[in-house]
Amino acid sequence: MFDVNIDRDDPAHLHEQVAVEIRRAIAEGEAKPGERLPPARHLAAVMGVNTNTVLRALRALRDEGLLEMRPRRGIRVIGTPEESEIRRKVAELVQVGRQQGFTRADLLQMVADAS
Repeated sequence: MFDVNIDRDDPAHLHEQVAVEIRRAIAEGEAKPGERLPPARHLAAVMGVNTNTVLRALRALRDEGLLEMRPRRGIRVIGTPEESEIRRKVAELVQVGRQQGFTRADLLQMVADAS
């Protein structure tokens, strides 16, 4: 994960580039589910970015279901990019279902019926 490619000339935001590098490390098995990541300060130093930039990337990956962040316990990998994609699709389904007036129970029944 320490072979990073952060390009300040890239139009993508730095936190997005950091998230891509961490996501790549997880996808390639450099950081496996259950493993702890180095502290944000260390990642920031290695990547040559601000600690807040790394924290923003880590929060995005947490929201995707890839990481777990706990005070005094560190950052742990809890998912894979494939699981992250599924979680994203489920969140999209829930959002569309709510817009259409479906309850959580309705959506769960639809998923159960689809299997």
